[in-house]
Amino acid sequence: MIKTPYLLFLGDAPDQLAAKVAQGIRDWRPDNAVGQLRLPGCGADVRLPDMTLEEARAAGAETLVIGVANRGGEISQKWKAVLLEAMDLGFDLASGLHNLLRDEADLVEKARETGRALHDVRIPSVKYPIANGEPRSGKRCLAVGTDCSVGKMYTSLAVDMEMKKRGLKSSFRATGQTGILITGEGVPLDAVVADFMAGAVEWLTPPADEDHWDHIEGQGSLFHISYSGVTMALIHGGAPDALILSHEPTRKHMRGLPGYDVPTLEALRDLVLPIARIANPAVKVVGISVNTAGLGEEEALSYLAEVEARMGLPAVDPFRQGAARLADALEAL
Repeated sequence: MIKTPYLLFLGDAPDQLAAKVAQGIRDWRPDNAVGQLRLPGCGADVRLPDMTLEEARAAGAETLVIGVANRGGEISQKWKAVLLEAMDLGFDLASGLHNLLRDEADLVEKARETGRALHDVRIPSVKYPIANGEPRSGKRCLAVGTDCSVGKMYTSLAVDMEMKKRGLKSSFRATGQTGILITGEGVPLDAVVADFMAGAVEWLTPPADEDHWDHIEGQGSLFHISYSGVTMALIHGGAPDALILSHEPTRKHMRGLPGYDVPTLEALRDLVLPIARIANPAVKVVGISVNTAGLGEEEALSYLAEVEARMGLPAVDPFRQGAARLADALEAL
């Protein structure tokens, strides 16, 4: 178990999206975080008190969580002094990066000297099966995006929360580092060997009561050259009954790919449905989730109304407005 509460380490994250792990914890498990620690030049802020290591320990923090999701998932050498000092002061370390804490000799040695724990969230702990594509009971919803980091996880968490408020049977199924740190369990899907990714999603979403909904945390995008493979595994392994299209309207290009334009919601719908029907011929697109954080209130409402009229589906920002209309759409299936 990772000890709470956390001090969220934002390091030298260049922008807000690079600190999406910390932001997710701040938004969905605020009681688990006492503050944030930023290095000079950090371009992110998750609206928690800025603290030194000493201040955070005095406030009760037990674990320093690396809240950065950088391209390639690497532990920066610029962070090392902070990580080493943290263990001297009594912090455990937790990370969801591909570059594992346990593979850094200096961190391992310091952990041994101080008796501290190193938690690598992005390590599969189960021998996952190969997917078999057999139908299973229960219902499943997957958010798919026009790009990476557009709000797929927030959408699933918000719909799950709304359905639980209604007394319905519902589970959020984490598939990435942030979701796992928020919920304490899940599958680190992008660290699973490719042949077993779809099987891991089948394992994560087992047969359930017919009126139970699994909300599967989305990853990547079918249109993203770097990360489309993990999206495909979620679609085929999840065999969703319902799809929610997720979009962020202020993007100038695909995340990390300046030469690629962000596709339209229509293009996403028309691409994902034939792919999803391979695993579940009855799958339907039930709604649109729009991350309007970059828009003012009136601009956001106008944009959502335009999308809804154009697509003929409920269009909401589930974090800003709540996910009631998306839950209504799922209940109507």
